[in-house]
Amino acid sequence: MPYGITVKSCGATASDIMKLWDEACIFEPVGSMRELNYPPHLTLAVFPEYPEEADAVMTEVFSTQDSLLITFETVTYFDNDLMVLWAKPRFDKALLDLHATLHNHFDPVICHEDYRVGRWVPHCSLATKVPQSAKSAAIEWAKSKKVNFCVNFDFVDFVEFPPVVVHKELRLR
Repeated sequence: MPYGITVKSCGATASDIMKLWDEACIFEPVGSMRELNYPPHLTLAVFPEYPEEADAVMTEVFSTQDSLLITFETVTYFDNDLMVLWAKPRFDKALLDLHATLHNHFDPVICHEDYRVGRWVPHCSLATKVPQSAKSAAIEWAKSKKVNFCVNFDFVDFVEFPPVVVHKELRLR
C-alpha cells in the first residue's frame, strides 16, 4: 500500500468541500470521498514504499508551520480511466513553498512522479471513481460550478492508504 503526507481540514471550513463531495458523488457508483472516511485534504507527497525518514521530516518541516487558509476557485477534473473531480485552489505561494520545502528532505525518486516539485498539481479531490459512462455529465457539472470559498487546513498527517490509516498527526499552529 502507498503512503502519503497530507494537510487536512478538521474544522467548520471543511463543510464547503464536503458539500461538493455530496454533489459530485452522483457521478460515481458509490461516493468515493465519503467512503474514504477521511477529512478534506491536499496530498503533498505519495510514496510507493514506506520512507524511513518520514517521521523526522514531518517534525522538522511542520512543527512550526501555521495552518493554511486556502481559497478554492474552480472545479475541474483529471481525465483518467476513472475520472477524478477536484477543487482547484487559487495560486498560493505559501502552499507551493511548503510543498517544495517538504520535498527538499526526500530523494525525488522515492516519491510518485505526479507529486514531485514541478509536476505537482494542488488539488482537493471531490470524487475519485467517476466511470467513463458518467464522464460527459461530470465534465458539464464541473464546468458549471462556480466556487469561491476558503478552507483552513489545520493538521498534517502521514498516512497509509487505502483504507486511510494515520501513522502520525501534527496540529498546525
